[in-house]
Parts: sequence; structure tokens; C-alpha cells
Amino acid sequence: MDPMQNRFGYNSQAQAGALYDEGLRQHMLRVYNYMGAGLVVTGLIAYFVGSTPALYVPIFSTPLKWVVMLAPLAFVFFFSFRIQTMSASTAQTTFWAFCAVMGLSLASVFLVFTGTSIARTFFIAATMFGATSLFGYVTKRDLSQFGSFLIMGLIGVIIASIVNIFLGSSALQFAISVIGIIVFVGLTAWDTQNIKEQYAENHDQESLQKLAVFGAFSLYLNFVNMFQLLLALTGQREE
Repeated sequence: MDPMQNRFGYNSQAQAGALYDEGLRQHMLRVYNYMGAGLVVTGLIAYFVGSTPALYVPIFSTPLKWVVMLAPLAFVFFFSFRIQTMSASTAQTTFWAFCAVMGLSLASVFLVFTGTSIARTFFIAATMFGATSLFGYVTKRDLSQFGSFLIMGLIGVIIASIVNIFLGSSALQFAISVIGIIVFVGLTAWDTQNIKEQYAENHDQESLQKLAVFGAFSLYLNFVNMFQLLLALTGQREE
């Protein structure tokens, strides 16, 4: 092969690789930005409602609390089944609405746990999430082999959590928290790798936007659940 052709071919490949890497970096940054903004929305609403008796008393002292607690789950099913048919703008609107509803649901933690305990647990969860997500992004190992195991674990945690609402068993709650944290740590790495692999430059902007929103939604769920389980396991309750 002509050395000049080889050189130009190498340069072309290098430029294509650099463009792909930059596009992927921008895509992942967009995912994390959506997730971070969603957590801010959730946190602000949770704190405002949890510190305002005129709001939390009518909610958490009446059967309305069950609606508030189960509404996020309804959003999860709706978002998961409809994401393929949604426009990017509708996906964003649904994501922000979900974050707001989750904030309403999480207001109860400010009634149960101390502010110091909540802040400490949040930073622990953030550290765990960041390290695990980074591992999922940089690892060369295929994590898809763990996918079915993690999904089965997630289903088991959900079923056990629903059962324990009625049983109120502290031993079962401890087991749910420990197993759940392990499951969501694994899901964080797995989802991060999936988000990375789903990216492709030939996607149009509409598709990339939806991928970013759904990726943020997946990582947001992992973080929030990790935070709640850690809080249930180590949180200091109000006296």
C-alpha cells in the first residue's frame, strides 16, 4: 500500500475516532446533567413538603399517602413501556413530572430521619454511585451477563418490599436493604455500560435526546433507591 494512502487512511480513522469519543462524552454529560437536575427537583420538593405541615399533614396522615407512595411506580411502568413511541419533548416532560412526584413521595424521609443523617447518607450514596458508574463506563468487561441476575434480584426486592409494608418486619427490612444496595450498585454499572453502548453517531438528534433522557431516568432510579435503602439501613431516626 502507498505510504501516503496509509497515512491519510490512518489520519481519517483517528479523526473519526476522536469525533466519536467527543460525541460520546457529550452524550454521557447530557445524561448526567439530566439526572443531576432531576435529583435537584426531587430534593427541593421533598424538603419543601417535608418541612411544611400544611402540606405533609393532609398527605401522610390520610389514605392519600398510598397514592403518593405508589405514584412513582406507575410513572416507572408508563415511562418504560412508552419511551419508544414518545417524542423527545414528551420524554423530557414525563421525566420532570416523575422527579416532582418522587420528591413528593420522598418528603416522608424528612419526617422520619434527622437532617444530618439524610445529608450523610446522600453523600455516601453519591460516592458509591459515582464510583460504580465510573467502573461501568471504563471497564472492558461485558456486564450484560449479569443483567438477568440483577433484574431477578430487583424483582425480588420489589416484591419483598411490598410484602413488608404489611408485615413491618425489621429483620426482613434489613435483608431487603442489604440485598437491594448490592442489586442497585450492580444495576448502576450495568446501566452505565448500556447507555455507553447504545450511543451511535448515526442517531438523529431526536433519538439521542430520548436516549439521554431514558439513560438519566435509569441512573436516577438506581441512585434514589440506593439512597433510600442506605437510609433505611443506617439512618438516624427523629426522636
